Amino acid sequence: MTLIFAHRGYSAAAPENTMLSFQLAEEASADGIELDVQLTRDGCLAVIHDEKLDRTTNGKGYVKDWLWEEIRQLHASYKFPSLVHPPGIPSLQQVFEWMRGNGLLCNIELKNNRFPYQGMEEKVIRLIRRYRYEERVIISSFNHYSLTKVHRLAPDLETAALYSSRLYMPWKYAAAIQAKAIHPNVRTVTKKMIASSLASGIHVRPYTINKEKQMKWLIAHQCSGFFTDDPQKAVRIRQQAPSHFPTS
Repeated sequence: MTLIFAHRGYSAAAPENTMLSFQLAEEASADGIELDVQLTRDGCLAVIHDEKLDRTTNGKGYVKDWLWEEIRQLHASYKFPSLVHPPGIPSLQQVFEWMRGNGLLCNIELKNNRFPYQGMEEKVIRLIRRYRYEERVIISSFNHYSLTKVHRLAPDLETAALYSSRLYMPWKYAAAIQAKAIHPNVRTVTKKMIASSLASGIHVRPYTINKEKQMKWLIAHQCSGFFTDDPQKAVRIRQQAPSHFPTS
């Protein structure tokens, strides 16, 4: 079955990377959530996509220059300014605590491509171990050096290589860096790539899939999963008969 991951939570219905967006993703029957982590000045794993606070919050400047106690007081109501109770930025630990009450998978994207964030991998692994979420977490990143470090520190955890441009035989590349999955930009995905990757034991989960036609095509080709801003629509489409979906 093609798994549906809510991209930054149900970000079509609530502010991205907030507890509200994750809760709505669960209510929409998503199989998992996707989130991003940055490190604060005092080493807290903050769940936010951008290196800067400016786009999604009422704060200014880089996440790495703020203390967690300061960041947790900000509003993160991007695109939803009319919310009576605007949500804040959660920590990864807060998300993990909430996950105790459900069976969702969690894709953690390490946002350490621009800033190296010394010790980020160790902190994430330590938290996964504490909550015993080894079977529920996927670690992805555009920083493939970071993924190989994760594998070296915790070879039992699933890592996934994010990429946006076409790769030659990406299933072989994934195996070379000991990743168990590839998370490509959907524009780079082909039928042969999906089939060859799956045959090689490499999961394929493209991003970011919001068009109905693309959802149907990926489901028809038995893609491992995909990331979407609208998990409710994706779940509805998956419930339809895939024999009617386009395959070309």
